[in-house]
Amino acid sequence: MTTPRISSFFDAQTNTFSYVVAEEEGRSCAIIDSVLDFDYASGRVSYQAAQAIIDHVEREKLDVEWLLETHVHADHLSAAPYLQERLGGKIGIGAGIVEVQETFGKIFNENTRFQRDGSQFDRLFNDGDALSIGAMSGYALHTPGHTPACMTYIFGDAAFIGDTLFMPDAGTARADFPGGDARILFRSIRKVLALPLWTRLFMCHDYGPNGRDIRNETTVAEQRMHNVHVCDGVTEDEFVALRQSRDATLAMPRLIIPSLQVNMKAGALPEPEEDGRRYLKVPLNGL
Repeated sequence: MTTPRISSFFDAQTNTFSYVVAEEEGRSCAIIDSVLDFDYASGRVSYQAAQAIIDHVEREKLDVEWLLETHVHADHLSAAPYLQERLGGKIGIGAGIVEVQETFGKIFNENTRFQRDGSQFDRLFNDGDALSIGAMSGYALHTPGHTPACMTYIFGDAAFIGDTLFMPDAGTARADFPGGDARILFRSIRKVLALPLWTRLFMCHDYGPNGRDIRNETTVAEQRMHNVHVCDGVTEDEFVALRQSRDATLAMPRLIIPSLQVNMKAGALPEPEEDGRRYLKVPLNGL
C-alpha cells in the first residue's frame, strides 16, 4: 500500500488544515484546501498561509500538479489562484460545483457573466474518477451532504475528507447550508467509513473541543468506534434527528459571505470596478 508524504499547515484564524501531499518517492505533489488570509474588518487580504506552503514546496523541490478543493468552503477563502500563479498545477473540485454556483449565484445576484458551469476550475471530479500525483494513483469519492460538491480524495492509505467528518469527539459537519442534506451526509459518511479500517483520515478543521490539543488525523477504525455523532450502531434516522437539532442552534460561519463569493469562482477575487478597487457583496437577509 502506498504511503504518501503528507505535510500539514494549520491556520489558527479559521481552524483550517491545508495539506501538501507528495508521492512516496518522487517530486510531484498536490495542495489540498489552501487558505487565503482575509481580515473582514479591514477588507484586506494577505498571503502568510499561502507563503508557508510555497516555502515548503520550494524547500522540498516539489512539483505541484494539483490544487484540490474538497468543497466550496464557507469559513475561509481559497488561495488556489495565488498558488497556481506561483507554483503551477490544476485547480480541481467536485462536479457538484455547478449546483453550488447556481444556488449562490442567485443569492449574490451574480450577473450573466458569471458562468454557472464550473468552467472557472480546471477539472471537475465525479464519483470514482481517477487522478494521480506523479506515479501515485488515487481517486475522488463524491461525499455530498455538507454541500453538493463535497469530495474526498484518496491516495494510498490516506483520505482527505474535507468537512464531512471531524475528529471523533467533535462529530460531523453541519448540513443546513443551501444544498445541504443530513440524510445524504449520513450516506456519504458511511461511504467513507466503508474504507479499510486502517485508512488515515485527514481533517479540514479542528476546534479542540473541551480544551484538548488540536488534531488533524484519525482512522476509519477510530471513527467507527468513537465518533460522537455517527459511530457504528447509529441509524440514519437517529443521525438526521441529531444533526437537524444541532444545526438549528449554530450561527453562520464568520467568513461565509466573502468565502462563498470567492470560492465558488475557484478562489478568484472580484474583478476591479471603475475606481480600480474590488468589492464583495453582502446580501441582506440572504442566508
